[in-house]
Amino acid sequence: MHGRYAKEEILSLLNEQGITYHYQTHGAVQTIDDVDSAGVIREGVVLKNLFLKDEKGKKHFLICVPETRHTDFKEIGEQIGAKKLGLASAERLEKYLGVEQGCVSPFGILNDLEKTVTVIMDQTLEDDTIIGVHPNDTTASVWLKYGDMKKVIIQNGNTLHLLEFADKTD
Repeated sequence: MHGRYAKEEILSLLNEQGITYHYQTHGAVQTIDDVDSAGVIREGVVLKNLFLKDEKGKKHFLICVPETRHTDFKEIGEQIGAKKLGLASAERLEKYLGVEQGCVSPFGILNDLEKTVTVIMDQTLEDDTIIGVHPNDTTASVWLKYGDMKKVIIQNGNTLHLLEFADKTD
């Protein structure tokens, strides 16, 4: 972890801002499929987080949606005016969010010093919905209100877009 906001700094920031949260440690979680096997005690909606880039690699997007939502890159690109979205490389993840693969989280934007990453979240989440995200560490989860997470993103200076995502069809 080379970013300025690691787990301890994130918890300090939440405490300084008076944000209520619950913190838990567990086995490493790098994908949504790992959540239950790692011993995560679900206290709300688990967010799926994806770091994407556009076709030319000039724009970067952090997608944060409930695990039950479908993330169609073409559809997202059409809604935000970006062409050919794809997963960003491990190098870009480190450069822009200060985290490694498997550790993508909305808290990663705290390491986006130039505020270039656009955050896209599901507009159907209510401000009082409890969400679970990594504190830039795969062996821990922070459960907090969605409205508080939005506040952290906006206060950091990143652009936030709210889109409606469809439910997954299995």
